[in-house]
Amino acid sequence: MQEETLNEDSRDFVTALASGLEVIRTFDHEHPRMTLSEVATRTGMNRAKARRFLLTLHALGYVRKQQRYFELTPQVLQLGYAFLSANNYQGVIQQYLEEITDETGESSSLAVLEGNDVVYVARSAAKHRLMTITLSVGTRLPAAYTSMGRTLLAQLSDTDLELFLSTVELQPHTDKAITNIDQLRDKILNARQQGYAISDQELDPGLRSIAAPVYDAKKHLLGAINISTNAARVDFNTLVNVYLPIVRKKAAQIQLHVN
Repeated sequence: MQEETLNEDSRDFVTALASGLEVIRTFDHEHPRMTLSEVATRTGMNRAKARRFLLTLHALGYVRKQQRYFELTPQVLQLGYAFLSANNYQGVIQQYLEEITDETGESSSLAVLEGNDVVYVARSAAKHRLMTITLSVGTRLPAAYTSMGRTLLAQLSDTDLELFLSTVELQPHTDKAITNIDQLRDKILNARQQGYAISDQELDPGLRSIAAPVYDAKKHLLGAINISTNAARVDFNTLVNVYLPIVRKKAAQIQLHVN
């Protein structure tokens, strides 16, 4: 029997723990250092509450304070490492991502769906840089505008997909990005039918990527893997006719070796 998910009104819901995690998540590549007021604003907490959580995280070693500013410490990585070490497929997937990079000269990643974002859990980076931001394990990107995100959204049930579409906020990053929910729904349903998804310069100018789902031997979804490249270097036909078969081949190999 599936265990019921707690809501915030449940007697078993620990509000303080949820608030502490919210404070950690509010730091990102655009907000690596913040004042108390900025943290309070981004979390929706009052200053006194935000201050208590920041000082507690500081005492535990997850946050450092420099004059008026707070920032995360490397100790936060232990939280992410706990996830990676608990999943014994990590080394297998990393091997195949690196094989993709060796074969194509392009970056390859594996991501999972979390809320309205994808979270990178494994990555093999090519020598050339594709995006204005640095991608690494733990990076979050909007699922609506990524090939891995659309691939994973295509795996949702119709009910869960409609729930996602009712809550997601589309904030186009380029002039090629989709701008309304109906367009996004069509992209996702097309990915469900084809078994793969493409994002063509919708997240970052010049960034083109293709992704497919990855399962374990028991046919449980592990995530999605992609190949990302520069649109000026790799045309659309090459993406579909050359890179997609490579992605699918590696996904099949992963399925054979991950129980």
